[in-house]
Amino acid sequence: MVCPSLSGLAFFGLTPEHRMATYNQIHEIVFHGKGGYDWNTVYHMPVWLRNYIFSKIKDFYDEQNAQQQKQQTQPPPNTPRGPGVKSMKNYTGKPTYATKASTK
Repeated sequence: MVCPSLSGLAFFGLTPEHRMATYNQIHEIVFHGKGGYDWNTVYHMPVWLRNYIFSKIKDFYDEQNAQQQKQQTQPPPNTPRGPGVKSMKNYTGKPTYATKASTK
């Protein structure tokens, strides 16, 4: 006689949703680990270790993305400033006045 479980499954295993989440996590570790991990190793490692490695890789890439966003929002260091510069839209990097060289 088989005893039905409360979850509706007759065996202990991953549901399709959990299975896809696990496979996605393994893929992320292998892909973003840049060759440091192979699929079989990550699949068979303890869950706590896989979660730890995944969180460390995620933290690294989140920090990297934050730094890139910060650099994109900051103006370049040699951006002209002053009362005559209203926007960078029409700035060509060349002076708008004519100069003459001394003939002496």
